[in-house]
Amino acid sequence: MATSDLCVRHSRADGVCRITLDRPEALNALTPGMRDRLVALLDAASADPETRAVVLTGTGRAFCAGADLRGGAAGGERRTGDVARTLRLGAQRLIAAVLDCEKPVIAAVNGTAAGLGAHLALACDLVLAAESARFIEVFVRRGLVPDGGGAYLLPRLVGPHRAKELMFLGDALGAADAERLGLVNRVVPDAELEDAALGWAVRLAVGPTRALALTKQLLNASWDSDRAGAFAAEAAAQEINLTTEDAAEGLAAFVERRNPEFRGR
Repeated sequence: MATSDLCVRHSRADGVCRITLDRPEALNALTPGMRDRLVALLDAASADPETRAVVLTGTGRAFCAGADLRGGAAGGERRTGDVARTLRLGAQRLIAAVLDCEKPVIAAVNGTAAGLGAHLALACDLVLAAESARFIEVFVRRGLVPDGGGAYLLPRLVGPHRAKELMFLGDALGAADAERLGLVNRVVPDAELEDAALGWAVRLAVGPTRALALTKQLLNASWDSDRAGAFAAEAAAQEINLTTEDAAEGLAAFVERRNPEFRGR
């Protein structure tokens, strides 16, 4: 079943939720309504036991050109705290929805990913890029500070010096260079992007969903953990996971020398 709302299309089949930004005339720039719809869809996918993987992509020449700033920054009286509140409830909430989603999220970057759009892709668990994809830390070109968690995500992916180069200069980074720096997992021909993303998603959708969720949680938390905290979190995750049906199935399949049949429970 497929539905469309606020320039965001989504469908679910074979355990895979596909979310597509569908505002190609504006390079899929996010309006507040689109952003909130994305958050709602990611939250729903996280909670839905029938959804076991998510693919996020765009239509046209861009994955996402960032937030739609038209008519937003210049007009109206602004009070202290308004901007921080807007970011907390907007861009930061969107990135948190990706990072906190209990299902693996794959970004299929079909074209330009700029500003918040770049950070939306980088927050995903796996990133596939078409050969035509470009990543742009566009904020400096507008005289702005990066938002959407960029200053948190980027140095953890490429190190502080590379992050400063990208954010200070604002140069477009092609797909091949993004792969070289570790921003994307793999670059594929444009015509193969959809099939490649769906292939990975289907593999994840038949995997041990709860174990993947706990693994994602451990990996994301490791950015900010010391060794003692990371080891304690690992032990707790193992304790929780061994109560799942999939863990029992995986161990039984190993003993019986057969392929496991995971149900996501």
